[in-house]
Amino acid sequence: MTQYILGRVAIAIPTLLLLTLAAFLLNSAARGDPAELALRQAGIEPTPELIAEYRSRMGLDDTLPRRYLTWLNNAVHGDFGRSFLDNRPVSDKIGERIEPTLRLGLAAFIVTAVMGVGLGVLFGLFPNSPLDYLGRTTTQFLAAVPSFWLGLILISVVAERSSWLPVGGYGGVRYLVLPVIALSAGAASQIIRFTRNAVIEVWRNDYIRTARAKGLKQRSVAIRHAIPNALLPVITLLGLRFGQILAGSIVIEAIFSWPGMGSALITAISGRDLPVIGAYVMLAGTLFVVVNLVTDISYGLLDPRIRLGEARARG
Repeated sequence: MTQYILGRVAIAIPTLLLLTLAAFLLNSAARGDPAELALRQAGIEPTPELIAEYRSRMGLDDTLPRRYLTWLNNAVHGDFGRSFLDNRPVSDKIGERIEPTLRLGLAAFIVTAVMGVGLGVLFGLFPNSPLDYLGRTTTQFLAAVPSFWLGLILISVVAERSSWLPVGGYGGVRYLVLPVIALSAGAASQIIRFTRNAVIEVWRNDYIRTARAKGLKQRSVAIRHAIPNALLPVITLLGLRFGQILAGSIVIEAIFSWPGMGSALITAISGRDLPVIGAYVMLAGTLFVVVNLVTDISYGLLDPRIRLGEARARG
């Protein structure tokens, strides 16, 4: 098992390095002189002397590889430079917004996992039943509905007719309900359909027929054999859906006035604030890589074939 984990970590490290390179190149992609652009964004009239001083202070006269190594060293220590728009440290701007985004994203991911796996298993155990037909119709509709459109529908239909559910803003559980539904509905519908198909496929295997032929109750066969084996590929899909939820939160945060990274990123994109955009790309990508690494390790812990294969390789 140790060899399997080390192999997954070895794959993740080059991915993270490529991610930092992409963030650095994005951070350096401003048209014209970055020093002149930064001075103008700070409200300072650029002169040749100020431009030369700024370029020397920020290391812009160094070669591109040296600038990358300097940027990478600063990023590891939490320094992503300064915003072009207000000259504030990018780490401070992100630090103010990352907690609400993680709160919304994790809540939506938990709802996606619980609803997706739970309903998928239920529909898979009773295929072609009225409940299964209703579930397939509903999930197909939700999978085709964009999250931003669902968010607008929820605001107009639910929030305006309910004093308990606020239309937008940041606060307790009440403020999470509508954005979490809008953000998790599409991803949960995909997990439901995938889990349903996996359960049906596992239920047709020979070892399931053998267990049922021995007289084991259907509930026991499902809990001990069918469901654990059906959920193995679902774990990988859940890791991928986390990235989808994180990307979708940008628009959902803007719709529900949620003070997370979404609104800050939209402002940065409209103002071509490349340091903020680059930092967001790096942090979001790093989080996605870490989640997928945890997913791969969890898959290895739950699948005995991986442990047996590693033991045979050592033997």
